[in-house]
Amino acid sequence: MNTITCTVIKVECQMRFPALLCRLAGRTIHSMTQRIRTSQPSARTLLYGVFLLAAAPGHLWADPSPAAIAAFNSYVGNLEGRLAEQHRSTAAFVSSVTPETEARLRNGELMIESSTPPGGAELDGALLHDWRGSAFAPGATAADFERLMRDFNAYPQRFAPQVLAARTVTEQGDHLQAWIRVRQHHILTVVMDSDYDITFGRLDPRHGYSISRSTRIAEIDSLGSANQKTLSSSEEHGFLWRLYTYWSYEERDGGLYMQIESVSLSRAIPTGLGWAVRPFVASVPRESLEFTLRSACNALRR
Repeated sequence: MNTITCTVIKVECQMRFPALLCRLAGRTIHSMTQRIRTSQPSARTLLYGVFLLAAAPGHLWADPSPAAIAAFNSYVGNLEGRLAEQHRSTAAFVSSVTPETEARLRNGELMIESSTPPGGAELDGALLHDWRGSAFAPGATAADFERLMRDFNAYPQRFAPQVLAARTVTEQGDHLQAWIRVRQHHILTVVMDSDYDITFGRLDPRHGYSISRSTRIAEIDSLGSANQKTLSSSEEHGFLWRLYTYWSYEERDGGLYMQIESVSLSRAIPTGLGWAVRPFVASVPRESLEFTLRSACNALRR
């Protein structure tokens, strides 16, 4: 197979198959051309796998299975139970912060760790990701942080370029509902609209927390063009099915210790397609958490 043949297949793919996955296939064809010319079986298999993925009906990825949802709910139930216990006293309000790590955080280091394998924990046709990050913002207070996180109208400025738009939908005391449009880029660019149910709580004026649970996540196709639309569940690609985020923050030592834990559910990686899909699925949860934590620190310094 030569370069011209690869180009023809790329064009045919763009005409016949879902645009998002075709872009993924197209971006890999050029880098694979040299290996394909040498007729390596592995290269031919990889290319064939891309087009199997592109040709697959959308409903194969549309929704997580009942078993995956049950496993996700059980996981976050245990996590929320742990956090509820953690937030009952000041002894370990922000977990995993020891005198040694406190010094590193005060020196400006971000600490990122995963409770699941880097590529996610495998469920029934899905992957669960659990990442936790900690940081210290000198001079910030718990009240400063809560004001920052509740001001959704300012998210496009505070959390650019990932957050494109955001707004508060309803607000009743410490219970809010919000809408956020985000753009993620890693090999592919994916835009998603998400609705969240959010609760803020406090142990005392110096110790606070928040719980954010997604209630709807929808993929947006062709953003900004005449063909822009919200993909239906039978059309979207399952890059993100659930996103639950938990903040814990503690004011002391002349600043604010912050910790964010993010638990997400995405579709599993098809067999043989890890080389193409895994960079997006595996890296985005960590990179998004790190970006959010760093952006919050920067906003609190202003």
